[in-house]
This record gives sequence, C-alpha cells and structure tokens, in this order.
Amino acid sequence: MLEIVDIVGYSATLLLVVSFLPRQMTKVRILNFFACIIFIIYGVMLGLKWPIIISNAVIAVIQLYHLFIKEKR
Repeated sequence: MLEIVDIVGYSATLLLVVSFLPRQMTKVRILNFFACIIFIIYGVMLGLKWPIIISNAVIAVIQLYHLFIKEKR
C-alpha cells in the first residue's frame, strides 16, 4: 500500500509531466508552479530534503515572475 508521502511524490511528478502538455505558455507555467509547490511539500515530508525544496522553490519563483511581472512589461 502506498503511504501518503509516496502519493504526494507521484502526484507532483504527474503534474510536472502534465504541465508540459499545453501549448499555451501561461498554462504550462501555472501547472508547473503547482507541481513545484507539491514537490516542496514532498521534500518537507521526506524530512527536509533541501535539494528538492530549494530547486522547486526557485523554479516556482521564476514561474511567478514570468506570470505576473514579466508579462506586465
């Protein structure tokens, strides 16, 4: 039986893969942002796995930048 941490990890992976399917970049960025958030939660649930947490936090910030700041310019 899968444990909750495994379900979170698989969910993050699935959403990450799905995030690359849309043709519109805005949809890609939104889905990828949520995948990053789930990966951050996964990294915390694994006992603060910093490489997972930091890399996904950086990517999430980049996605937010492109969604809200860069598009307004």
